This record gives sequence, C-alpha cells and structure tokens, in this order.
Amino acid sequence: MSLQDGFVIIDKPAGITSHDVVAKLRKTLGTKQVGHAGTLDPMATGVLVLGVNKATKFLQYITQGKKAYHAQIRLGQATSSDDAQGEITSTSDTSNVSDQEIRDFLATQIGSIMQVPTKVSAIKINGQRAYDLVREGKEVDIPARQIEIYNLDVIEIRRGEFLDIEINVECSAGTYIRSIARDLGSSLGVGGHLISLRRSLVAPFSLSDCSSLESPEIRPLASEISKVMSVRNVDLLEVKELSFGRSLSASNSDGPVVALAPDGKVAAILENREHGAQPVAVFIS
Repeated sequence: MSLQDGFVIIDKPAGITSHDVVAKLRKTLGTKQVGHAGTLDPMATGVLVLGVNKATKFLQYITQGKKAYHAQIRLGQATSSDDAQGEITSTSDTSNVSDQEIRDFLATQIGSIMQVPTKVSAIKINGQRAYDLVREGKEVDIPARQIEIYNLDVIEIRRGEFLDIEINVECSAGTYIRSIARDLGSSLGVGGHLISLRRSLVAPFSLSDCSSLESPEIRPLASEISKVMSVRNVDLLEVKELSFGRSLSASNSDGPVVALAPDGKVAAILENREHGAQPVAVFIS
C-alpha cells in the first residue's frame, strides 16, 4: 500500500470518466484511499485534482474553490444533454444571429446569477441522480442555483455550417458551462450546446501542475496544503492534546485550519468552536 499522503493533479484525457481516473490511480499507487475534487464529464479534459490517503480528507476544501475553463459552444443545434454527447433535439438557422447579440447575452452571465443546472447532471432530486431520472424518461425539474462568474471572455466567433463560439470562463464551484451554452442558444432562439470543454484551473492547481495518468506525481500533503487553507503550527504539547481529540486555544483564522506538527506532518484539521479550536479530523495517534 502507498503510505504517501498528497495530491495528484492529472490532465484528464477525453473519453474517460473521473471515476476511471480514480480506479487507475488506486491500482497504480496501491491504495484504495483515492478520491477526486470536482467531476469532469467524459468529454471534458484538463485539471482533475485527486487526493491520496490522508489528503482525501482535504478534497472538500478544494472542491469549493475557483474554476477556470476553455470552452466551445455551437449555436444552431440543441441536444438532450446540452453537450455533444447527447442526442440532437433541434436544428436551426443561425444566419440572422449577430456577433453583438452573442456578446450581449454572454455579458449578462458575468457576476452573481441564478443558473439552472443541466438536466443530465449528478445533482440529486429526492435521492436520485438527475441523469438517472432522465435515462428513465422521467421529467426533471432542477431549481436554479446561485453561482458566480468572475470573468467570461469571447475568444473567437466562427461561422460555417454552424455558429461556433470559443470562450474562457472563470467561475465559482457549481457552475455548469453546458448551461451557459444552452441558455445562450435559447435566448437567441436557435438552440445551443457545448462541443468541447477543457478545465485549466481548480484553485490553486492549474494545468502547469499536472502529471500524466501513466506517470502520476504525488505532491506531498504537508507542502501543498498551505495553498489550500490556513496553516497553524502546533507544538508537541498541543500535538498530544490533539491526539486525544481535545480542543486547543482558538486559531487566528476563521474557517478550517490545518495544524502542522513540529516534524512538519499534518496533525489535524481545526475549526473554531465555542470552546476553542476543535479538531474535526485528527491524523496522529
């Protein structure tokens, strides 16, 4: 079994699921304790952050972070999944759609907005995944959720048999780029779907941090975790207190804090509570 704790940043290739990547790493690294932060659809490529052993406990804090994508939208066709993997449900002429109309709508997406997730998604409705309900032929009604798009740049607009738009998006967790494609097409009355998606950032990790699935590089938890959350150095007495699950004096930072022992190892995750900094996960004994 792999005893190393850390993150593996993979540039996921197209055609495989995020779970396929997890399964491959479990076999390669010799440990079942592998998980990922933020699913990428099979069609999508780019940054997929995985935690190994103790680092799996920290993935929830990475999932909540900022994301960045490079995407291509096709106008003139709508699909059942709002991307190229779904069945085409309508085809429309786009000759009357102007570049300015495209730019004007996409500008409305920037900021804090209410977005309806795509129906073919992993969102649970009454305990069932939305995509399972769709496969069963059931009607799916997913309520809009508040998300934030920090930046959306139109890189290129290409006209041919269809109208394709290339964009860069920086956004909060929970944003569906497929929904942007769907809503753009709907607003213009021609339908739209996503034809490619590449994730370039899962903060704080970018494409430059990636290793290949064939030769995964484990980035040590103790050295990488300060990029994700606040760090608190604890002394040996405090380490002993944590080993018994006892609280420490309140941390200077609000929110989750990682406690580092004098030997540099990750000792615990702390959160300020009524009686001080309470360990919510302890990694020492």
